Amino acid sequence: MTIPSHAPPRTIDVALGERSYPVWIGPGLLRDRARWRAALRGRHALVISNTTVAPLYLDRVAEGLDGLQWSSFLIDDGESHKTFANVGRALEALAQLGATRDACVVALGGGVVGDLAGFSAACWMRGIDFIQMPTTLLSMVDSSVGGKTGVNLPAGKNLVGAFHQPRAVVADTDTLATLPEREYRAGLAEVVKGAAIGDPAFFAWLEANAAALNAREAAPLIEAIARKVQYKAGVVARDETEQGERALLNLGHTFGHALETAGKYQVLLHGEGVAVGMLLAARLSERLGMSAAADTQRLHRLLDAVGLPTSIPAGMDPEQLLALMRLDKKNLAGTLRLILWRGVGRAEIISGVNETDVMAVLRAATR
Repeated sequence: MTIPSHAPPRTIDVALGERSYPVWIGPGLLRDRARWRAALRGRHALVISNTTVAPLYLDRVAEGLDGLQWSSFLIDDGESHKTFANVGRALEALAQLGATRDACVVALGGGVVGDLAGFSAACWMRGIDFIQMPTTLLSMVDSSVGGKTGVNLPAGKNLVGAFHQPRAVVADTDTLATLPEREYRAGLAEVVKGAAIGDPAFFAWLEANAAALNAREAAPLIEAIARKVQYKAGVVARDETEQGERALLNLGHTFGHALETAGKYQVLLHGEGVAVGMLLAARLSERLGMSAAADTQRLHRLLDAVGLPTSIPAGMDPEQLLALMRLDKKNLAGTLRLILWRGVGRAEIISGVNETDVMAVLRAATR
């Protein structure tokens, strides 16, 4: 993937009044100190990263931290490390740094790093600044934007967290060149999801550009990232704390999180879980008479075209998956509340979903 380094980055603003912030998308941004250094308001910074990303990109960030008192805290790579124990270690690192209330946490990595770093920043002295520097496609198009932070529990994913908006998002697309193929494709799931929820024209664009995205062609990739971020930024601005419309961004997530948890975060990547979950949600919508089989088939074809899984992994138990779905944060009054759709680009929040229908879809998908 290459794009001229002099090409100006795309800038998308997340409009939240005094807490508004920019999302910069383009090549060479980690080294663009003049752009992001101003977002650090104090003299202390803690860079939270992981053992895969830090050897590749920490030096670039360090150049921009010259003159500050800063240190780094690294976790091992993977969803299973998004834990309270590592939040505690991050807070100890802030204490050792002597971080004051004007300190900043810098999240350098994918969604696990961003969630853990943001939650740590939300906890330290009841909330300090943080900057997102996503290095995976999934985190660029989804988790780095919108201020959701948190950690996992054995009982389920993201059950503990806080809304804590970043000061800026620095999406350096150069980092995608080192992203493993499986991780890259997992990020495409979130791109597809944004189109499936509320942008049928974007969905058609993805169908037409699937081959270019698979090849990581720079211009289509940056266009896809920008369009997904623009859509999410609008939703977040209208519903920051997920009281209504923002819940639509969870299409496929109730199924997907259950799949991830059942596999103990070792079987499916988050984006892979979302891909399978979206298709299950489409099949449930079809079963309930909300959508046509043609829409389900269209989604299936697009997920296949970008190399994403579309079936429940072997050995998973439908009863266990349903039990995990009951723990989802969107549920109300002990009933399932799912994001379903009426076809491409028309997602809806549906309360009181009958568990019999959900179980039928799960059983059909595990045969």
